[in-house]
Amino acid sequence: MMRFDELSAIAWTWEGLGALWLAGFAFTKRTVSKEPLGPRAANIATGFLGFAMLGMPWFDWGWLGIRFAPDTEAVRMAGLIVTVCGAAFAAWARLKLGTNWSGRPSVKEGHELIMNGPYALARHPIYTGLLLGVAGTALAVGKWRAVVGVLVLAIAFAAKMRQEERMMLQTFPEAYPRYRERVKALIPGIL
Repeated sequence: MMRFDELSAIAWTWEGLGALWLAGFAFTKRTVSKEPLGPRAANIATGFLGFAMLGMPWFDWGWLGIRFAPDTEAVRMAGLIVTVCGAAFAAWARLKLGTNWSGRPSVKEGHELIMNGPYALARHPIYTGLLLGVAGTALAVGKWRAVVGVLVLAIAFAAKMRQEERMMLQTFPEAYPRYRERVKALIPGIL
């Protein structure tokens, strides 16, 4: 009988989310304004480093390879549940954006300001979901390298959020400031 492997299920969760992201490229509006290549390349490199630290044992040297959480089925299962919840929230937000979505901060032709669904809870719900998901993955991995990976990803997402905020303020100079007053960036009512 095959044993359920929480870490494999986490990998499948991220692979499924990645497939959704890749499929989304085919169904977007034409881009009229986008983030410059330099910041984009830096953001991709930072994001890759964060995900690599989270998922690759290459970084299991020194204190990065030390466990902060016990390697138990209960901890791995809790990590899986949090990862799936975060990925599902990010997927909901991605699907809600529809043809306005882009893999990089950009403005689309006929861009719409989405403020309902997960966007009524957070201005950047994709990042909310991704951060929740990577926190769950870090818990399941249980090593300090994974915690550092989450922090590196948080830095990458923060940089992307700043660029997106600037673009949305320029594109929706009246509606976006009111939206910002009403809805927090990542965590409803807090942050």
